[in-house]
Formats: sequence, C-alpha cells, structure tokens
Amino acid sequence: MPEGTILVIDDEELLRHALVRTLELEGYSVLAAPDAYRGLQLLRERAAEVLVVLSDVKLPDGRGLDLLPRYKALAPLAEVVLLTAYGTIADGVQAMKSGAFDYLTKSDADEQLVVVVERAATKARLQHRVADLEKKVGAQHSFEALIGTAPALEQAKKMAQQVAPTEATVLLTGPTGAGKELFAQAIHQASPRRRQPFVALNCSAFPKELLESELFGYRKGAFTGAQADKKGLFEEASGGTLFLDEIGELESGAQAKLLRALETQEFTKLGDGRPTRVNVRVLAATNRDLKQQGEAGHFRPDLYYRLSVVVIAVPPLSARRTDVPALVRHFAQHFGVRLRQPPLQISPEALRALEHYDWPGNIRELKNVVERGAILTPPGQPLALEDLPLEIQRSGGPASDDPRTLRNAERRHVQLILEACGGNKAEAARVLGVAHTTLYRKIQEYGL
Repeated sequence: MPEGTILVIDDEELLRHALVRTLELEGYSVLAAPDAYRGLQLLRERAAEVLVVLSDVKLPDGRGLDLLPRYKALAPLAEVVLLTAYGTIADGVQAMKSGAFDYLTKSDADEQLVVVVERAATKARLQHRVADLEKKVGAQHSFEALIGTAPALEQAKKMAQQVAPTEATVLLTGPTGAGKELFAQAIHQASPRRRQPFVALNCSAFPKELLESELFGYRKGAFTGAQADKKGLFEEASGGTLFLDEIGELESGAQAKLLRALETQEFTKLGDGRPTRVNVRVLAATNRDLKQQGEAGHFRPDLYYRLSVVVIAVPPLSARRTDVPALVRHFAQHFGVRLRQPPLQISPEALRALEHYDWPGNIRELKNVVERGAILTPPGQPLALEDLPLEIQRSGGPASDDPRTLRNAERRHVQLILEACGGNKAEAARVLGVAHTTLYRKIQEYGL
C-alpha cells in the first residue's frame, strides 16, 4: 500500500471529495483545501509529510501556475501535479518548465490520476531519502563531529569555520593520526561545494612515478599499458574539493604541475596535447615543516606559499588530554554499535591512564585501543587498567618529557635523521640502518 500524504487543492467540492476518496482508497493520507489560501496554510503546517500537491490551475484566489513557486518554496521535496478543465499544450509546457511534475486535464484524471500521483510520490520519497542521507553524512563530517573542547582544538576549529565558506586553499599541519582529514571533510561540508565530490588522496600511498597519472590522468596510448583514457583525481573532484594528504611526498615534477593547476585551474594529461580545465578547491595536509623543506631545496617554496593561504595547526592528542574521556565515550559507543553489544565501560584507573598517556599515534591510536578493549573485554565488564597495553598501563601519572628515557631519546634521534635527510624516508631508513616499514612504524608511533 502506498504511504505518504497528498494535498488536494480544488474549489469544486464534488471533484475535491472524489479525488480525496480515490486517493484514500489507494492508501494515502489526504489533506484537502478549497482555495489557495487554505492550501498554502496546510502546506506550511504539514510540509515535512506532504509528498504530492494536486492543485487546480484555476482557483478563486490564484492561478496554479503562479502558485507553483510558492508550493515548491514551502515543500521543496514535494512534487506538484496540476489539474485543469481545459488543458493546452502551451500550458502543459509552461507548467513543466516551471517545475510541475505533470499536467492533467480533469477529463483524463480518472484514468491517469492514480498512476501519475504514484509516480510523483515515488520521486518525492526518493528525494526525502537522499535529503536524509545527505543530512546524516553532513552531520558525520561536520565541525560538530570534531569531538572535544580543549583550547587548542577550539582554536583550530574556529579558523577552519572562518575559512570554510571561502575558496581559499588551506594547509593543515600536525602529526599523523591527529585528524587532519576530518578537518578537511568538515571544511568541505561547511562550504558551498558540499553537494559536490570530496576526493582524498594520500600522496605517500603511491609510488612517485604513478602519482602524477593518479592526480592528472592520461590518454589512451600515453605509455605501455595505457589501454584506455583515465580521469585523474583533479578531474574527478571538479566542482568539489580535492584533499591531498602527505603533500610533502610529491616529487618535483608533480609539484610543478600541481602549482600550475592551482594557479590556472587547468592541466595537461599524459599523452594529451590539449589542456583540461577544472574547478577544484584544494586542501592539503602534512606532518612536515614544508617551509623548512623549501629552504632545504626539497619542496618548492612557490608551491608552499600557494598552498598555505591559510595554515591550520591540528593539535596532537597530547596537547588536548582533557578531550580523552569524551573521545573514549564516542569510540565506545561506535564500536558497541558495530559489535552489537553495550558500549564498553572504562574503570576509573584505566581512564586515568588513558588521560596521562602520551598518545604518539594520536586519535588513531586511541581509537585502536578502544576497539581492542571492546573486542576483548567480556560484555558487562568494565575495561580495567591491566587490560590496557603495557605502555599505557605505565602512564598512570603525568606523561614524562624526560629526554633521558629510551623512548624520548629514540624519538629525538629519528626526528633529527628525518630532518637531516630533508624528510626523505628512503634516505632516512638507510642512514638509520632499518627497513622502510620499521621507519614508517616509528614515524606513526612517535607522531613525526
């Protein structure tokens, strides 16, 4: 049986009652009004539930065609079907151009009404579902989803909210796992581009020789194996936002091409002789000091200044320890839903240790710890101090910055070698005498 509400507006009493009866027999809830004034009043009061407005073209206090914009303004997701005693092709064309779903003559209404109303209601239901989904996605990626009230976080959020409605390029800085992509998504969601694509690329996830084609695409035959045209992410994001994470990993050729794309909003694909024009806002993120890298010759200074119109420092979790309890509750609720069990409870001793821990892996590490606890802790039993990883158990007091500890000495040494190598991870791993995977793990562990 159909579900939803139909609003019937017609001044002919017998016809109005007949329309109401027909639609009620089809399973609809029906509202009725004898004129435009009362129809608009009903629509204003019940806009959220009305799927279709079935309106006479000629009403005592208005023409249906003139009222169409008012119907759509009050109920943007509803569809409007117009009824007329004497229809003409010209009137029908005008009605459709003005936004009507369909245009029926009353002589044909008996045969076509139910079919047309159901088609209109189906479209309206779909529009409601899309709107609900957009609302959920918007809430998930809004600034309200950035959990915490620590001053460092509030300062970063305030800057991001100010720049979001503009077209400015933004550079997000901060350690790995601090939530830079969440900030980028919130900026996109609060911008005029929110209904367009948000495309993210981690520049460290691709070999340097493939990164340029991933960004800008190529034409068929551009190189061996290019058997079809490929759109790059710049083209995929056109109209929306492109988020480039770990931007410091771009090699010099891709940096030059990115700079031109930012300045001109056009680029040339591999194997193509003509430029491709796009309309993209770029947000970038890095855990490095790009200005310092530019001075050392490892990153183009002109690209740095083009990217850093607004620089937002996303704070590490160690700088916002007061937010740890709220984040723990959020992740406990999240994993409770995913695991179909009550949210994980945390003992006071365990929570104290979590608050005092250094969190070198930042929010990502905290999320993993809560997920581990939700999986391993028996339902109904709180997570105890001894259930936490050993390094967190030992942080029952304030975190130590003593450089004499092995952990801090290793962190400082890795940081110095990375700086000496200009951020080149392959060279740093060679100097340290460790595998690339070991170095990447250390970088994540220490938030470098």
